[in-house]
Amino acid sequence: MKHEPGRGCYRGRVNYRHAFHAGNLADLLKHTALIELLRLLTRKDKPLLVVDTHAGRGGYDLGAVPAARTAEAAGGIHRLMAAGERGAPEPVKRYLAAVRGYDRKFGPARRPLSHYPGSPRLVRGLLRPGDRFVACELQGGEAQALRREFAGDKAIEVRETDGLKALRALLPPRERRALVFVDPPFEKPDEFERLARELGQARRRLATGCYAIWYPLKDPVAVATFEASLPAGWLRLELALPDGAVPAGKLAACALAIVNPPWTFAEVLEEALAWIAARIEGRFSVALRPAGAPASRSSDSKSSANG
Repeated sequence: MKHEPGRGCYRGRVNYRHAFHAGNLADLLKHTALIELLRLLTRKDKPLLVVDTHAGRGGYDLGAVPAARTAEAAGGIHRLMAAGERGAPEPVKRYLAAVRGYDRKFGPARRPLSHYPGSPRLVRGLLRPGDRFVACELQGGEAQALRREFAGDKAIEVRETDGLKALRALLPPRERRALVFVDPPFEKPDEFERLARELGQARRRLATGCYAIWYPLKDPVAVATFEASLPAGWLRLELALPDGAVPAGKLAACALAIVNPPWTFAEVLEEALAWIAARIEGRFSVALRPAGAPASRSSDSKSSANG
C-alpha cells in the first residue's frame, strides 16, 4: 500500500522527508524555540557547538509537489503570517523575520510565502565567529541537498550520518558548551526508546549541555515513558491544533523537551506560544517538570493568551 512519507504510525523503513511538512505546526513550535535558544546561548562571550541531529535539506519550496500535496503550511506558517504581527511578542517577530528573510532569497516578497527555511538555515543565521555547527542527515539525497545549500560555507559541517550516533564522538566538545537539536522522523517503533538511551549517554558526556528534543504527541504510553527518562528541571513546551482540524492519524499536537534551558527562556516562550496558539485557534502549555512527572494538560489559547 502506498503511503505518504511523514510522521505517521511507525513504518518499517525510514523514508521521512520534511519537504512534505515544511512550515507546519511542528515547525512553528520548534523553530520559534530554536531561534530563542540560540539567541540566549550566544549572549555569553564563549564559543558554542551546535549539533542538528536530523538536519534535513536546509530549505524548502512550499510550491513544490511535496509541500503542495500535503498543504500543511496552510494551517501553520501561512496562517500565522496572515494574522499579521500587530502585538506579537519579540520571539515571534524574530521567527517571522527569519522566515521572510529566507523567502526573499528567491525573489520579491510574495503572499503566501513561497519558501521556508529549515533548522540549519535558522542556526546559520545566528552563529558568531568562533561558534561551530555540525549538521547531520542520514538520508543521502537530503544530505546532498544540504551540502548544496551551504556550498562554500566553512561555518557549517555537513555529515551524512546518524546524528544520534554522531553525538558519541562530538560530546564533550572542545567548546565545553553545546546546543543539541534533535528532531527525529519517528518512523520506527523503538524511536522513543532509542532517544532516551542516546540522550542519557550524551548527558553523561556533557551534563551541562542544552538539549532540545521534538516529539509528536500520538502515543501516550511511549511519550510518558520517554518523558520519565528526562532529568529533573526539564522544560516541556506543547503546541496543538484545534480539535478536529486534521484527520485522525495526522499530526495534531507536538512537544519540545528542553534539558537545561537558558535563563528567561521559559518566560519568553510562554508569551510567544500563547500568541501563536491564539492565531491558529489551538492550545499550548509551558511547564518546568520534575523527573518522571506525568504530562500536564494543555491550556486553551483563548484563556491563556488573553488572561
